[in-house]
Amino acid sequence: MKRRLFVHLVIVVVLIATAAFALERQPNQTYRARREALAKKAEGAPILVFAAGESDLIEIVTGFRQDEDFWYLTGVNTPGAAVLIVPALDEAAAKAMNERMPPGRGATLTPRPYSEVLLLPRRNRAAERWTGAKVGPDDADAKSVTGFERVAPIDTLREELGRVTSPLGAFALVNEGKSSKLALEWLKHTNFSVHSRDVRPLVASLRVIKDAGEIELIRKATDASVEAHLAAWKAMKPGTGERQIAALMQYEFERRGCERPAYGPIVGAGFNSTVLHYDEDSGPINQGDVIVMDVGGEYSMYATDITRTVPANGKFTPRQREIYDIVLGAQEAAIRIFKAGTSTLTGREENSLYKVAYDYINTHGKDVKGQPLGQYFIHGLGHMVGLNVHDPGYDGKALVPGIVFTLEPGIYIPEEKIGVRIEDTFLVDAGGKLVRLSEKLPRAAEEIEKVMAGK
Repeated sequence: MKRRLFVHLVIVVVLIATAAFALERQPNQTYRARREALAKKAEGAPILVFAAGESDLIEIVTGFRQDEDFWYLTGVNTPGAAVLIVPALDEAAAKAMNERMPPGRGATLTPRPYSEVLLLPRRNRAAERWTGAKVGPDDADAKSVTGFERVAPIDTLREELGRVTSPLGAFALVNEGKSSKLALEWLKHTNFSVHSRDVRPLVASLRVIKDAGEIELIRKATDASVEAHLAAWKAMKPGTGERQIAALMQYEFERRGCERPAYGPIVGAGFNSTVLHYDEDSGPINQGDVIVMDVGGEYSMYATDITRTVPANGKFTPRQREIYDIVLGAQEAAIRIFKAGTSTLTGREENSLYKVAYDYINTHGKDVKGQPLGQYFIHGLGHMVGLNVHDPGYDGKALVPGIVFTLEPGIYIPEEKIGVRIEDTFLVDAGGKLVRLSEKLPRAAEEIEKVMAGK
């Protein structure tokens, strides 16, 4: 009987842990190290980061997605949670902070060690029948599962803040956005004033450099998305529709472990290929069209971003091939001149990858009026990739090891109904080498035609 009870308890613990962390997590110490790194940037101010709530009816359709900064710092997928991080203060730092306090606060802060607490909603067994099991503050394994030495109920937030700030109000760094709006309103109604600054720029600065675990998750999202593109090429033919291709691609990357698209799938044929963020995916695919497919999946919260342009009938026309080869040449030109610690993604200076790609496009080929094609490259060359497909934090400086970004030159000529974009996700590895994470997906026009022909 005791053995059966023990087995039952073990199963319950495993089920709770699985429900709380259905996403693939990194080790608890990784999240702890991120919190400590953030604390060092906070100049002594307490940091309060809220999780996303589970109150929006749209989640019934799209599913719950955790706040990116909260996930980055905790790896906890529980809705309605928060984390309070309290940086260490020595005597000099405490004095300096007291001097920066708003008028009337007084010198209330004293030296303290680093501390942190995870605040979780109390478990609601009735609600969990609808939403699934959640990890709660009173669960015996809450600390070991989450990696926090202290776990408390979210309704003790006021008391927790009071321990590290003046009773006249809290001065804290808060993720000021949708996730925190309701919680901050609640604090106001408790007569506890929060004087806050937005902590998101500090978190974003940490998110720029990806660790090995993050790179592996991006790689998994990329590999699944590559297979989705290959499946789409093989299914492509005149008479199919944009939505059919988009649906097939989503099926292919989700069956390989992605939980959702990293962004709205873009499948644009003919004229729609010239519309940058075309996301209706409602048009037909006709004989003679080229189709821009900007589609990527999200694996355990981490995105990838891949675009390919293919001919509907499996064979580029001479003009389509000309434009395609110019775009590919622009991407290759940027790859060739890349140098870690020197190259930038934006701007028009000599070290700018954008400038190299733009100049290539503008000096190769003409439009029907004999004008250079640079005017048809109407967007930037790339962006950071991570927990968000347009990950924050990049300040335009040199690209260094640990950065993951895209290179996506394009030419869009509406009057010719030809749009071509080629986009890959790249990593700058520890040795400064540029690694194309999506290298398994062919880029050359003749290779695309071979895959589409089943060769």
